[in-house]
Amino acid sequence: MKLMKFTAISCLLAFAVINGAMPAFIIAGGLIDMGYGSRGGSMVSGLKRSEEPIQPIPVSFDYDRAKIELGKNLFFEPRLSKSGWITCNSCHNLSTGGADNLPSSIGHKWLFGPINSPTVLNAKFNLAQFWDGRAKDLKEQAKGPIANPMEMASNHELAVGVLQSIPEYVQWFKEVYKDEKITIDNVSDAIAAFEETLTTPNSIFDLWLRGYDRISPTEVEGYVLFKDKGCINCHNGFGAGGNSFQKFGIVKPYDKDTQTLGRYNVTKNEKDKYVFKVPLLRNIELTAPYFHDASTWSLSEAVNIMAEYQLGITLTADETNKIVAFLRTLTGDQPEIIFPILPPSTANTQKPDRN
Repeated sequence: MKLMKFTAISCLLAFAVINGAMPAFIIAGGLIDMGYGSRGGSMVSGLKRSEEPIQPIPVSFDYDRAKIELGKNLFFEPRLSKSGWITCNSCHNLSTGGADNLPSSIGHKWLFGPINSPTVLNAKFNLAQFWDGRAKDLKEQAKGPIANPMEMASNHELAVGVLQSIPEYVQWFKEVYKDEKITIDNVSDAIAAFEETLTTPNSIFDLWLRGYDRISPTEVEGYVLFKDKGCINCHNGFGAGGNSFQKFGIVKPYDKDTQTLGRYNVTKNEKDKYVFKVPLLRNIELTAPYFHDASTWSLSEAVNIMAEYQLGITLTADETNKIVAFLRTLTGDQPEIIFPILPPSTANTQKPDRN
């Protein structure tokens, strides 16, 4: 599978390669409805592939390249943190599925965060950001860690001052935003623009949805079980999740973590206790440990916990294995990122502070 580099030239090349590889019925404007498999034309659960509740991640190149490059620099910019060491990529590592594969992230002065960091990959498909949905979009989310004392431990004024002290950043912001004065709104807007490009199309399942037969019978059976058992009610759409809030412990109180209150912290509504944003299942095999409390490292165990606490059922070992096999088909092309070379500090740039 082809990987995309976020430079103008490579994106154009990827566009040409992808379009050259796609069949005519895809390029011509929308997918032709196709049944299950070209070897018989039958359908899965009575639905044509184009009507399935999980939809293939679109491949889009309609981005502001200059803003994306600026946002990429900021995503990898350690000087936005007080210590001059922590970046957005520290907790949302693009080498490991857009997460850090830790129970909770390590912040300033080696403080541990209170909750498992969700992946940044495909985060554009979330109805809101953070487990409790307190940020309405990626732009609002990007402001949070900079000023959080347990994360980057800086503040917005200081972070902007650091960027303003570096002539290259002043010039880049002027080119993108037509203003020599850097603002935290523009900083977060650029980071969000870069993060919106971090999608993972062309998974095996997406290719199957588009008419290619690269999925095994076991994986298809897993998908049918995923729907028949009720998982699909929350895990649907482009991200196979991320588009609703649900209580963790619908049919059985979740007893592994009774301290994290979820959406209640935002709304103060009693019915929102233990309600969380439904996580994306895209690339789920890459993002262990699982759940807001990182209570399991096993994808099979995670499936069984969901069945027990959310659906009130017990899966057989065979059913679990088949659902896990399906979930692994949701791993798509990972963004290939060329590390940016950041501009040097100046005499006026705030020095790192580890205290």
